[in-house]
Amino acid sequence: MDLETPVRSLLSPLGLELYDLELAAGALNVTVTREGGVDLETVTKANRVISEWLDENDPIPGHFTLDVSSPGLERRLRTPAHFLSAVGEIVTLRERREDDRTRRLEGVVVEANDTRVTLVDEEQGRVVVTLANVERARTVFKWGAEAKPTPSRGKTASSSTSKKG
Repeated sequence: MDLETPVRSLLSPLGLELYDLELAAGALNVTVTREGGVDLETVTKANRVISEWLDENDPIPGHFTLDVSSPGLERRLRTPAHFLSAVGEIVTLRERREDDRTRRLEGVVVEANDTRVTLVDEEQGRVVVTLANVERARTVFKWGAEAKPTPSRGKTASSSTSKKG
């Protein structure tokens, strides 16, 4: 079932945007953003609204936990849109490679599209990585560095609810 569409419509009246939504290991993880950051009160409201909708519509069978949070300073990069939003930022990623060891890269994202990301790694130089080969990636916050404005700058706010469907 498509959960992104109803969750986006639930978040919009709260002035929030859906950054990520993932159902994994018994948890529905919803990550929200907005210009200027997300505070705990807003995350709590989002959790309540989504929880009520889940109770009414019961789209997920069985027991699960709802976790609503902001991406925080070092946000996870999982989708092409995430990598595109990180252009100009420092990221760290692990790249799976056939017939070779996993490669760890860190550098500034200079380009991204639906299938690959290009970054300038401090040691490797300009590197193009196919998104399908990215094992794990996140932005890197450098203390004292000039930060690029992003939808959520501040401590990660989080609110969880246990649900039984």
